[in-house]
Amino acid sequence: MAQQVLALCLQEHTVGDRLWQEWWGGLGPFGPAAEPIVRHLVGEGYLERDGDLLFIGPEAERRFGYRHFMDLTAVFTAAPEFTVLSGRSEIGTTDPQLLTEEVAGPRRLLLAGRNWQVTYIDWSRRRCFVEPVDGGGKARWSSGRALRALSHELTGAAREVLLGADPPVTLTKRAESALAQVREDNAEYVHPDGTVILRGGRDTNVRWWTWAGYRANATLAATLTNIADPLQRPTDTYVRLREDLTPDDWQKAKAEAESRLCLPAVDARAASGLKFNTAPSDSPQLSGDLAFSAHN
Repeated sequence: MAQQVLALCLQEHTVGDRLWQEWWGGLGPFGPAAEPIVRHLVGEGYLERDGDLLFIGPEAERRFGYRHFMDLTAVFTAAPEFTVLSGRSEIGTTDPQLLTEEVAGPRRLLLAGRNWQVTYIDWSRRRCFVEPVDGGGKARWSSGRALRALSHELTGAAREVLLGADPPVTLTKRAESALAQVREDNAEYVHPDGTVILRGGRDTNVRWWTWAGYRANATLAATLTNIADPLQRPTDTYVRLREDLTPDDWQKAKAEAESRLCLPAVDARAASGLKFNTAPSDSPQLSGDLAFSAHN
């Protein structure tokens, strides 16, 4: 959000302090909820004000003016992976999710056919230092799907299809057969009267099949800290719960959830390495955006 406003002022030279929202045609994140960020940019000198006009300020010149504001106007200047080093030898690159997710014990990676234990992470330079170990390494590779979190509407629609709703299109015999198989394979994860909590099934975990979408599930996991698995990564369709969960624990957690709803925590070290991170860290709008980024 802050990057877009600064880029707009750079492009137009001056922008009306009540008109900048119109450039995004009423798009939610650029509406009234973004005004605290703009006030912060003015207060910190990233933007200057002359009457009702906003324009690039001295702090933006100092931070981004080199290379003709390339860091401000470019969406990406480098791949998001971290370079992994053992001593001075480069081993390869790894997905930053492996460096931010909660782990029990030492953080270990599987890279170049060997296991490595992380000894130090340089967040600003996107470098990770490791040493060889005997086992326990973990690997992950980003893909186009991994970068997209499904919305509440889309996952909810998928649930309705699993429950029997037919898509409003003509299906081939092959598609009808495949859809029937998908419904059969996922029958235990949906119920017409509500969500499903399932113990076991694919593994020994307890999973709450919410079909609520990635962001909602990330928020639920952060809110239900007393019953949610602290080492999980949010998914589009379910939240993993503690294996020792009892019905009484569940009812108590539900009753308390509304009064303690909270956004997922953002790893400050990971946030410091984002492409653009000069907006106010205490802004509710930014907190939500950062929480979504750090968990993708």
